[in-house]
Amino acid sequence: MRILFLTLSALMSTGLIVAAPQNLDDSLQSLKDAVSKKDVAQIKTLAVQTLEAANKITSGPAPETEIDKEQVSEARDAQAYAEYALYSAAIESEPDVKLDLFATLEQESPTSKYLNDGYVYYFAALTQTGAADKIPAIAEKAIKNLPTSPAVLAELLDLATQKNQNDKAVSYAQRLISALAKRSKSEIMSDAEWQKKRNAMLGSAHLVVGVILAGQTHYYRADQELRAALPLVKGDEQQMATVLFNLGLANYSLGSTGMNKAQVLEAIRFSQQCAAIKSRYQEQAAHNVTAMKAYAANMR
Repeated sequence: MRILFLTLSALMSTGLIVAAPQNLDDSLQSLKDAVSKKDVAQIKTLAVQTLEAANKITSGPAPETEIDKEQVSEARDAQAYAEYALYSAAIESEPDVKLDLFATLEQESPTSKYLNDGYVYYFAALTQTGAADKIPAIAEKAIKNLPTSPAVLAELLDLATQKNQNDKAVSYAQRLISALAKRSKSEIMSDAEWQKKRNAMLGSAHLVVGVILAGQTHYYRADQELRAALPLVKGDEQQMATVLFNLGLANYSLGSTGMNKAQVLEAIRFSQQCAAIKSRYQEQAAHNVTAMKAYAANMR
C-alpha cells in the first residue's frame, strides 16, 4: 500500500497526468458539441476554457515520459482546434461578432496560424463597423507577434503609403515580398483564393517600391520592380496605369541617358498603353508619348 501511495503522490505532484487532462478533455468535448450546434456564444466561452486548460500543459516543464509527451501533443491539438473554432465562427458571423471573436483569438493566442491570414477578415470587419481608426494600432501590435504575416504587412504597407512615409513603405513592401516568396499556401484560404490574394499583395508591393524608386530617380531598380508588378496588376486598371506611366518614365530616362533607342521606343510603348487607360495619368502619358517620339526621331 505504501508503494501505491507513493506512486499516486508522485503522479499528482507533476500536475500533468492527473487533473489537467480531465479538465481539458471535458472542455474540448463541450467545445466540439458547441461547434456542431453553431452556438457562437458557447464556442467563445469554451474555446477560451480549452485554450487555458491546454496552455497549463504545454507551458509546463518539458515532458520526459512517453505518457507526458502524448499529453502535451494532445494539448497542442486541442489548442489548434480551439483556435480554429474561434476563427471559423468568426468568419461566418456578422461584423460585430466577428470583431469580438477575432479579438478573443488575438488575446488568447496572438501567434495563432489562423490569425496569420485571418487579419484580412479582422481588418475588413473593423472597416465595416466604422472602427477603421483602430487598425493601425492593432496592426502594429500584430506585427510583433506575427512578423511575416502577409495580411499585417500589406496593411502596414498601405498605411505607410497613405501617409507618404516612403522609407517605411519600402521596408514593409520588401518584407511582404520576402514573406510571400516563402509561402505557397495559406492555412485558411483555398489555393485559388490564396493565389489571387497573393498576386494582389505582391503586385502592390512591387508597384509601391517601383514608384518610390522612380521618384528618387533610381530608374534601373525602379524598372525591375515595375516590370515585376506588371503581370500581377492586370486586373486593376488604375494600378496598371500607375505601373505603365512610371515604366515609361524610367525607360525613357534610362534610354535617353544611355543613348539606347530601343529602350526609348519601349518607353513610348509603355506610355501609349497608359494613355489608353482612363486614369489620372492619361493626359500626361499622351503628352509624354509626343515628346518621346520627337526625341526618338533624332536618335540613331
